[in-house]
Amino acid sequence: MSKSGFSWPQKLGLRAGEWVVVRSADEILSTLDEKARLDNLPFQPEMFAFCGQRLRVFKAAHKTCDNIHKTGGRRMRNAVHLENARCNGAEHGGCMADCIFFWKEAWLKRPGDNTLAPPPPASLTRADVQHHTKAPVADISSPPIYICQTTALHEATTLLHWWDVRQYLRDVVSGNHGAWHMTKLLLFAGYRHLVNAGFGYRLLISGFNHFQRWRGGKPYPLGSGVIPEGHPTPTASLNLQPGEWVEIKSMAEILQTITHGGLNRGMRYDMEMSKYCGERHRVQMRVDKLINEQTGEMMQMKNPCIQLEDVYCRAECTSKRIGCPRASNTYWREIWLRRVDGPGG
Repeated sequence: MSKSGFSWPQKLGLRAGEWVVVRSADEILSTLDEKARLDNLPFQPEMFAFCGQRLRVFKAAHKTCDNIHKTGGRRMRNAVHLENARCNGAEHGGCMADCIFFWKEAWLKRPGDNTLAPPPPASLTRADVQHHTKAPVADISSPPIYICQTTALHEATTLLHWWDVRQYLRDVVSGNHGAWHMTKLLLFAGYRHLVNAGFGYRLLISGFNHFQRWRGGKPYPLGSGVIPEGHPTPTASLNLQPGEWVEIKSMAEILQTITHGGLNRGMRYDMEMSKYCGERHRVQMRVDKLINEQTGEMMQMKNPCIQLEDVYCRAECTSKRIGCPRASNTYWREIWLRRVDGPGG
């Protein structure tokens, strides 16, 4: 809890699909501690734009993934993700990661809920929230070290073991996933564990792909390419622009462009991305700078990557974070895409 002593409930028990109203700026400021955080989770100045809006819950954010220390799953308490509520990076150096916000339930209320007492006086101002977007540096000429929900995510969460079955029950009860869908994800996780054990590897993958061809599904997801580590990887330039349509190449084609570790010119092709192979999507934007989640430094990309509309990690096949609701964007090298005329055909 923050040190402000606010009185309204921290927990609403929100489920995916529910409608909420984002509290006023003064109400939210009253929940924050001296670092502009609640339960160690920063409230970002970009979030003020949503105050007073009526939005629908996208997912209950009861868990997330750890991209900082790579510990696997992390438990988040009393938080949700909202539809169409992503960070535009305006107060963080123009970062183009387009991350989905975490909203503490204390910052939200159900529509029509006017029964709560007025908030206590806010101890922070908007300027204070803005101030806490950067870490103090000894040399003012040094590049800024940014602080956001993503860089502070490890501090705002606790370890969640993959074998804690309560998280998968919560996935269903919260409405994040249907019972059958979650069952299929867990069954596939077990099959993947069997494949990774190394016994009958080729046979198991071949059998899976044969079954998928019969039912019209996608092949077994792979993230390891054919290029040895340390060798150069190919590149291509399509000069794709927002609004253009592309077709994502097949997984077999993409594996020819990445290293054994899954990298192309420093960018990782994650096996979660294989879900989209063969599909057509529209370009959302070209991405050329991102905040490093581990260091807080702004990274300028030598080779811009592409972000596609409605293409994000669905956490369906990555070990230790099945069902993660974070919906992190995926970034695509242009060599993994081909330009097409439209969505059909």
